[in-house]
Amino acid sequence: MFTGIIEEIGTVANIERGAKSSRITISAERIFDDLKIGDSVSVNGMCATAAEISGNTFTADIMAESMRRTNLGDLKKGSRVNLERAMQLNGRFGGHIVSGHIDGTGVIISQRREDNAVWLTVGAPENIMRYIIEKGSVAIDGVSLTVASVYSDAFAVSLIPHTAEETTLLSKRTGEKVNLECDIVGKYIERFTPGQRGITLDFLKENGF
Repeated sequence: MFTGIIEEIGTVANIERGAKSSRITISAERIFDDLKIGDSVSVNGMCATAAEISGNTFTADIMAESMRRTNLGDLKKGSRVNLERAMQLNGRFGGHIVSGHIDGTGVIISQRREDNAVWLTVGAPENIMRYIIEKGSVAIDGVSLTVASVYSDAFAVSLIPHTAEETTLLSKRTGEKVNLECDIVGKYIERFTPGQRGITLDFLKENGF
């Protein structure tokens, strides 16, 4: 599990591409304080396992399913990526519950500055948008953000200066893909609702609420 609070920006040092999979080596600095082989690292929001560690680099194997679901297939040597180690239970929980299991990708539609903040609008398919709610949480390339506006096929977030400086989000160009993970709580509520129907007033009354 992760929090969506990015620790640092890493750089892709090498990529070995298979037919459908990939083996990615990433260089960084801060995350190596206690990183061990087998530990989980969020790479642009996707949970990856550190299979090898050498100096200030770690290598992760990315399977075909992950390549299909994420933007990691678009990475090349020199690409910058958001990094976060797995959360610890002995500290403050600053973001929201992020599993590192990407639901799909969205596309950057626009950036717009408003005083000290930058509005980022992301287009997304219906299977993503169904879980996006105003003032709810979403992870974009692993960054925990609050949804500020919701449209039929897109949503917008507002980035404070710190988030803009400490992540790769503002380096994204219009049309570029980003990894999206919806709020895990909403997905579980839908899954456990009888018949996967919506929770209505009649449903609540029938069940004693």
